[in-house]
Formats: sequence, C-alpha cells, structure tokens
Amino acid sequence: MDFEKVMLEKAKKAQKRLVLAEGTEPRTVKAARKIVDEKLAACVTLVGKLAAIEEVAKKEGVKLDGINLVDPESAPDKDKYVKTYYDMGVAKDEAKKKKGQEVKKPMTEETAKKDMSHFLRWGAMMVYLGDADAMVAGAESSTADVLRAGLGIIGTAPGSKTASSCFVMQMKDKEWGVDGAMIFSDCAVLPAPTAEQLADIATSAAQSCREFLDAKPVVALMSFSTKGSAAHERVTAVTDAAGLLKQRAVDFAFDGELQADAALVPSVTDKKAPGSPVRGKVNTLVFPDLGSGNIGYKLVQRLAKAEAFGPFLQGFAKPISDLSRGCSVDDIVVTSAVTLARVK
Repeated sequence: MDFEKVMLEKAKKAQKRLVLAEGTEPRTVKAARKIVDEKLAACVTLVGKLAAIEEVAKKEGVKLDGINLVDPESAPDKDKYVKTYYDMGVAKDEAKKKKGQEVKKPMTEETAKKDMSHFLRWGAMMVYLGDADAMVAGAESSTADVLRAGLGIIGTAPGSKTASSCFVMQMKDKEWGVDGAMIFSDCAVLPAPTAEQLADIATSAAQSCREFLDAKPVVALMSFSTKGSAAHERVTAVTDAAGLLKQRAVDFAFDGELQADAALVPSVTDKKAPGSPVRGKVNTLVFPDLGSGNIGYKLVQRLAKAEAFGPFLQGFAKPISDLSRGCSVDDIVVTSAVTLARVK
C-alpha cells in the first residue's frame, strides 16, 4: 500500500477541521497553505498572535486567505474556553481530595486564564469543545508539552488510561503484515510500561491498525521469551498484559508473550507457540518497552530499507498528533492528513 497516498485521499474525502496550534512557526504556516490549497481539510486554524502570524506569512511569502487565525488573548470564545478549563481543574482537584491526595496547586480563575492563553492548550480545547476535529503540533514544542496539553484537556479514549504512539512500517517485502505494512507500538512515549499500560497500548495499536491499514488487527505482544521460556519481571509484565486483554474480551486477535520469530514465522510459531491464534497473520507488534520499540523500528527502517511513518499518537479521546522538531513542511502536511483521516 502507498500509505501517504491513502491517508491524503482519506483526509480529502473526510473534509474535517484542523487546528495547527503553533501558528507563528514558519513551516506550520507554509503547511497550512498547502493543506488548504490541496483541499485536505474543511478548514484550517492557526493559533497565535495575529500580528506575529501575519509577519511570518509575509516573510515566507504565504497568503493567508482561506486560513482561520485565532489569538487566545482576544478570541470571542475566550471566556467559554477559560470557564471550561477552570471547571475541569476544579473537578480534578475534587477528585484528588476524595482519594486523600494532596492538591499542590489548586485551580483558580487566574490560573485558568493564564493557562488558556497558551497555544497548545487552546488548540486542545478547540478539539475538546468540537470547534476543531483534530490538532497537530510539535514543530517547536516538546513531545512532553504536546502530551500534557492533550492529556490535560482532551484525555484518553474510553476504557484506556494510557496515551502512547505507533509507527506505520512499510516494508518492501509485501509478505509481511498488510501488503508489507505493519503497526509498531509503542516506540516513542512510555519507557517502561506496566502490564495495564501494555494492555492499553495493544488496544490502541489495534485501533491504529484498523484506521491506518484498514485491516482486522492481529496483535503480537513481544518479549525475549515465548510462552514461559524465560523468567523475568519484564516477561511477567507482558504475560500479565495478555491476561488483562483476555479479561477485557477485546475484539481483536492477540497472543503473547512471543519472541519476534515466534510471532512472525509460522514454522517457528508451530514449534514455540503451537496453536497460536496469530500464526502467520500478525500485522501489529507491541513491544515490551521503549528501548526495544525504538531500536526495533529503526533497525527495520535501516536494514530492511523500510519506510517509517510516525510516530503517531494513539489512545486519546480525539485525534491529536505530535511532530518532530526537525520536521519538514511536507511532514506537517502528511501528519495532518493522517490525523484528519482518523476523525470519526
């Protein structure tokens, strides 16, 4: 499959609303122009000081016609956004108190006003309130900042407490996954996930498989052990995650713990995990920790000359995406299309 082409076509067909939260970042302004010109979204909003956005656009030779501009300090919806954020904060404070937890920095109206003036929070609130369908940021913000804005306002998907990431790996050898494409997760967010987090990651990765590969997910929970061949706390986390998926009665095929060869090569599966429900069908790999995930995708990318698309955030209640700070204009356009294509 041609992943980029498929996502661009999906976004064009879906015609959803995009907010690019870093509206004064030059590559982002250029990307907004391309997204509008290529009709990849119903509307595109840039967030930031209006004069600053206009100055960047002039310097970069970008026309802003057809692009929405919003300044959190003077936007007509400012009071509504601030109140919603304030109410969220108060509710979280009350929840902590009920659990006997200390509230170190209680939400105040002043805090709400200050926080909602931040471009990432404003963008996230646009998505939360339905004024935009998806948000993309990260060209000049850290992953941690994008995650904080997303988790603090949009929150995680129902039934999940975990935000994570995935890559779409497009191999030249069409034998693997779905016409050579596979989901690798989590390769960018959680260093040492717990069993519960691994189960959440597997569920989110399965959904990513549906959205990106248009296929029924077949998930392998990876380890350096297969069905008890080794004992270690990291192995236990994987086996416990598999147990949680069984308890949750998830709607996708999975197995674990499995070594890579047992997950991918049917003849090895028959020897190490006979009767496995994922034999010869795996299209989604869930790694036991960030180290193995990050190393794994980069090895496949370099040694197999595979294309690696992502990382794409997953597990959120509504679609948001994080960019690399070294991204190109085209990277922002493609990531935006992918994010828009995920909107329900």
